[in-house]
Amino acid sequence: MNSQMKLLDVVALIEDLPELGLYRGQVGTIVEVYEPGVFEVEFSDLNGRAYAIETLNADRMMLLHYQRLSEEMLVQT
Repeated sequence: MNSQMKLLDVVALIEDLPELGLYRGQVGTIVEVYEPGVFEVEFSDLNGRAYAIETLNADRMMLLHYQRLSEEMLVQT
């Protein structure tokens, strides 16, 4: 499911990370790929100011889509 994440993708947390001050549903952008499944994610406010930049594993996030997905697209991810 998460193996398709790449640089500049928009993701959302799927679990709370209170030790980082981040919570389920917060949205960020992948700004660096360190290795398969490990990403640096930037979380920004509505004014574009970053309030957190964290290294996260793909299993803590879900990829967000801004277009209609077909069944074939879902099978590929």
